[in-house]
Amino acid sequence: MFNKEEKKAVEQLTNSSNTIGKGTTITGDVETFGNIRIDGKIVGNIKTKSKVVLGPSSEIDGNILAQNAEIEGEVKGKIEVSELLILKPSAVIHGDIMTNKLVVEAGAVFNGGSKMGITTKEIRIGDNEGSSKNTFKKETKSA
Repeated sequence: MFNKEEKKAVEQLTNSSNTIGKGTTITGDVETFGNIRIDGKIVGNIKTKSKVVLGPSSEIDGNILAQNAEIEGEVKGKIEVSELLILKPSAVIHGDIMTNKLVVEAGAVFNGGSKMGITTKEIRIGDNEGSSKNTFKKETKSA
C-alpha cells in the first residue's frame, strides 16, 4: 500500500511531540499526528492519532479525540479514546467518555456517561467531519 518513503514520513509524524505550556491559551482546534502535552488552556477540540497528556493545570473547553489519553486537569466536553484513557486523581471531567479501556484513579471527578468497547473507525487528521462518526461497539463473547 505504502512505499518505504511514505511509511517513513508517517512514522516521523507520529513520533513528534508537542507541548502547550502553562499560561498559554489557544482558541481553536488542535490537530496532530504526534503526542501532545497540554499544561495551558484550549478553547476548542483536540485530535491526535497518538497520545494526549493533560497536566494538572490544563483546562480544555472542547472535545478530545485520541488514541490514548492521560488526564490530570479539567475537561468540559466529550472524550473519545480508541485505546486507553487514564483519569488521574486531580482530573475533573464534565462530559461523556467513550473508550476501549478506562482507568479511574481515586480522587478523579467524572460527571457524565461512559461507553466502553471497540472502536470501528480510525482517527483521521485534517478531516472536517469531526469525531461524530466514531462508533464504539460492546465486545461480546459467545459460549
